[in-house]
Amino acid sequence: MKRIFDENRPDINLALRAKKFRVEQLPRFIPELKWRTEAMRSYSQPMLIWFTRGQGRITISGTTHGFGPHNAIFLPANTMHGYEMIGQVFGTALFFPVDTDIELPDKPVHFRFREVQQQVELTGLIENIVRELDSEQPGQAQALAAHAGLLSVWLDRHSVEDNIQPMEADAARRLTAAFTAMVERDYKSGCTINTYAQHLGVTPTHLTRSCNQACGKSASALLADRVHFEARKMLQETRRPVKDIATDLGFRSAAYFTRAFQKQTGQTPTAFRKQT
Repeated sequence: MKRIFDENRPDINLALRAKKFRVEQLPRFIPELKWRTEAMRSYSQPMLIWFTRGQGRITISGTTHGFGPHNAIFLPANTMHGYEMIGQVFGTALFFPVDTDIELPDKPVHFRFREVQQQVELTGLIENIVRELDSEQPGQAQALAAHAGLLSVWLDRHSVEDNIQPMEADAARRLTAAFTAMVERDYKSGCTINTYAQHLGVTPTHLTRSCNQACGKSASALLADRVHFEARKMLQETRRPVKDIATDLGFRSAAYFTRAFQKQTGQTPTAFRKQT
């Protein structure tokens, strides 16, 4: 049987997945896997997260907001984010193809739907896409595009003040957003905070102060979080040698990567891979 995904080539896997709609249930809270949700990451596909139960905090482009039940969050492709769950959280993540013609927001949007009818309608629109994905009927691509188009229109119609959580943009948050966008583009380069600050035209101290104000984390913590999320993902999902992962992520040696990884996670890369 021909394998569709190659566990040793995450770049190919990502390209194949990015061409498709997909729906995933939000992961259950398991202490040893909380990095899967809390660590900073992004996806190459636009996505809609629909929280149906539970609460927590979500950091989007370096700014932290609270979320609760019946909150929907749209994230454009390559938006850095991570969320912390308070207790058990239930919900769904819907990923759109990167090359879709569907009109989607070009900035993150945080919706809060208080009316039961709104909650039922949004759940139904997502379930229509899930059923179509499961059906494998002829014309599936056209049907998925139609369902997603209806979802896009529905969200646009409900983009009113009462349904949207304000996403403030003061100077600190604007700088942090610019920093996280740069990190998302260059986190594999091995650049230091000094380099990022220089490109942003500020001092490292000012950059760190702004990040702390926006999300409670320093600039170096955000950068390390993003790099080591990718490291853990590669260690867990592929069989690539540790030295190759270190090179891909911009570390000057496997030994330096191992020390940094252990400082971030409390485990060596080899020990982390063995436990998963």
